[in-house]
Amino acid sequence: MKILKSSLLLMCRQPHSLKRSSLVGSWLSCVMVCCGTHAETARSDANQSRPNIVVIMADDLGFSDLGCYGGEIETPRLDSLAQSGVRMTQFYNTAKCHSSRVSLLTGLYCQQAGSQSLSRATTFARQLRGAGYFTAMTGKWHLDDQPTDHGFDRYFGHLSGATNFFTGDDTFRLNGKPFTDFGDDFYTTIANTDYAIDFVDEALKKDQPFLLYVAHNAPHYPLHVLREDFEKYQGRYDAGWDELREQRYQRQIQLGLLTPDNTTLSDRDSKTSAWDALSQEDQEWESDRMAAYAGMVDRLDREIGRLVDHLRAKAVWDNTLFVFVSDNGACPFERTRRKELPPYDPKSYWTYDTGWAHVGNTPFRFYKQNNHEGGIASPAILHWPSGMQAEPGSIDRQPAHLIDIMATCLDAADAPYPTDVEGRTIEPLMGRSLLPVLRGEEREPHPYLYFQFGPNRGLRMGDWKLVTYRSGPWELYQLSSDRSETRNLIKQHPDKAESMRLKWHEVAETVDRLPKSQRKPVRDQSLADGNKKNKREKAAL
Repeated sequence: MKILKSSLLLMCRQPHSLKRSSLVGSWLSCVMVCCGTHAETARSDANQSRPNIVVIMADDLGFSDLGCYGGEIETPRLDSLAQSGVRMTQFYNTAKCHSSRVSLLTGLYCQQAGSQSLSRATTFARQLRGAGYFTAMTGKWHLDDQPTDHGFDRYFGHLSGATNFFTGDDTFRLNGKPFTDFGDDFYTTIANTDYAIDFVDEALKKDQPFLLYVAHNAPHYPLHVLREDFEKYQGRYDAGWDELREQRYQRQIQLGLLTPDNTTLSDRDSKTSAWDALSQEDQEWESDRMAAYAGMVDRLDREIGRLVDHLRAKAVWDNTLFVFVSDNGACPFERTRRKELPPYDPKSYWTYDTGWAHVGNTPFRFYKQNNHEGGIASPAILHWPSGMQAEPGSIDRQPAHLIDIMATCLDAADAPYPTDVEGRTIEPLMGRSLLPVLRGEEREPHPYLYFQFGPNRGLRMGDWKLVTYRSGPWELYQLSSDRSETRNLIKQHPDKAESMRLKWHEVAETVDRLPKSQRKPVRDQSLADGNKKNKREKAAL
């Protein structure tokens, strides 16, 4: 009996394709007949020992938009998870939608993984499915192929990078097939949760642990918001972005997320007008734009709460590892058209501009696409009732990155990372597990964290960060004393900057496999000049 039970457990951990073969199916049937309830109990115990995993990614959500990160938007469900879980203050994304999804799914940097094709990568879905998990996804894909081609058993959502929240688009899919069932009450944020709940129930019927990845498109533009959610926030932003940003910063200090001695409030972007300089008409328009955005975030929080409530009702929440992140900083793109329509009209198309994006990224500089902290700093909430030893509500300040989520899933699921998949060589895993954070432990730090999007470049090594704004000159910051990147130290530390510049180019070429055309020097001469000056000064002494 013991031999048969051990064999069954071993088979439950074999690759999905192997378990589906008729030979294995017949063998399992024989074992089940012989072992009866004893084998079923053994399988259930094995599955319950590993957590269910829920990964939720918001789209274009700024560092400070949630209440638990200093925002005034009402997000009680995520705030509650932060209070009973762990918040991270130095968690990084890649500054852009598609590249962040690549890193989250694969544990690799974007080009290293093969970018949208994922040609040099595997996904956490593929690896966990091979380890016996039921794998499901809802929401935005924004990569090549479909999720069902990359390890997900079930999928509902859109393959596009943005969509109409009320009427969808022609890239919507349900389990690999076109989806066109957009009724009058369709709303993407709600539909994502509806199908997520359906997929969870299917997994539970199969008595499998599950991986659920929910990639919400909210609050990415267009600012399509349910009417009740929009009206809830109308008028709340009449004070303007200068006042709201100061209020968020003060709450971040009060919450203990930041300290004023090492994180000041960065100045308003020069491209953004002072609120008081706007006309009354423009102030009303801007206030309404932010009300629409806030309503979308509010609804996002409610839908996450609805999913959590369902997991609790099914008695699986306690053994569910929950991760919440954003794909990049708040978005500054002014692409509004059809502003004459209210944002709850499916034909409307609102966005917001740098003024509110700067509020979203409080207290940092710059935005989505940029490699300064405003573009790459993400809120991150970790939660696992039965697997957490850290103090509930604790704040973790260790640097981490989206590449760490794959490693975390593998660690929690006791699943392997391969060297090849379907004849393709897989790049070595770059991420490191976040489970030590949930245990309240220090984890082994990354030797570096690398960033690149277009002409924006960055490298963090310890407390030092080297970064460019688009094709501008390199800048150097010591984040332990200047997290807001307000004091450029490149003239004081040219040798440090030069060594980090060389390291960035090394990683770009040998690790990220960035094309040579995107690795060409970006005004690097400023560093060379600084080094020459430094050497002359030393010689004079």
